[in-house]
Amino acid sequence: MTSIVVLSGGVGGARFLRGLRAHLADAPGSAPGGPASALGLPDSSRDLAATAPDSATVTAVVNTGDDMWLSGVRIAPDLDSIMYTLAGENDEVRGWGRVGESERVSSELRAYGIGWPWFTLGDLDIGTHLARTALLRDGQTLTQATARITSRWPLGVRLLPVTDSEVETHVVVEPDDAAEGRSSMHFQEWWTRHRASLPARAFVQHGLESTTATPEVISAIVDADVILVAPSNPVVSIGTILGIPGVREAMAASAAPIVGVSPIIGGAVVRGMADACLSAIGVPTAADAVARHYGARADGGLLDGWLIDEVDASLAPGIEESGIPTRVAPLWMTDVARSARLAGTALDFVRELRARA
Repeated sequence: MTSIVVLSGGVGGARFLRGLRAHLADAPGSAPGGPASALGLPDSSRDLAATAPDSATVTAVVNTGDDMWLSGVRIAPDLDSIMYTLAGENDEVRGWGRVGESERVSSELRAYGIGWPWFTLGDLDIGTHLARTALLRDGQTLTQATARITSRWPLGVRLLPVTDSEVETHVVVEPDDAAEGRSSMHFQEWWTRHRASLPARAFVQHGLESTTATPEVISAIVDADVILVAPSNPVVSIGTILGIPGVREAMAASAAPIVGVSPIIGGAVVRGMADACLSAIGVPTAADAVARHYGARADGGLLDGWLIDEVDASLAPGIEESGIPTRVAPLWMTDVARSARLAGTALDFVRELRARA
């Protein structure tokens, strides 16, 4: 059985994982009744949730830097976005939260002056946060709590938070730009309230010095047959995962080929405001620049291979010259079928890289 590990965060990671699951279910030897039969359905269909095929296991190592405590509950945005997407429960229109949400509880909290008035949680979403908080208060780790919560749906993917510790990403800005003269704020405030409009000077993971990746994450990476880097934010999603002590060491120790998918198409971000994050660390918003930011594994970096979109085909020779084998393919994940084809291309590229070795 092939073991596939995907470094993921946010909407890009969620859609890529959904496509990967669909591709595997459509492959020879896959379990019957999987998502391949539903490829023509809208992305929001709840029928897409299905077990993984017998030929492969998929483990998502998920960013937790966006996590936070708010209104007494522990919120894990990336874990939840991926879970809802794989379960067919996500709101495809908004791009976050549960489908068919109401917001009565958030309205009540605002009336009491509790929480962030600009950060609205849906009632069903609050149910997830309450469940997670109850499990954590009972002494379970975040990994254990995630396993319990995700067991509600047949996701076909194992979700692993990269660490069980609270390592939250904060954004350093100019004091004059921040409310109350603060020079730092939680990433969610910068992202959601300010829409990344405040120029970021740096991203800091609080608590990083006293944490490590979980044993489950280390084992999954070291023992993987394939490692894929989803088209997630290179700075605050993938960058945070790689910044957790133990992750890079595990990646270096793994014999698995590592192939990444560019989150940049035609010099623009696919979704969100990753360009503001890249600018803050001095990386241009371009597919070749992100590849060089990750670096060639042969030179101590991350990648054995890199996928870029057809509109960026002219960048391929330069990326190859920097030591990163590159393949050109359609990267837009506008529906499950296209996402599945992209995942299949990534796996084909892995086989090609193995043949070259």
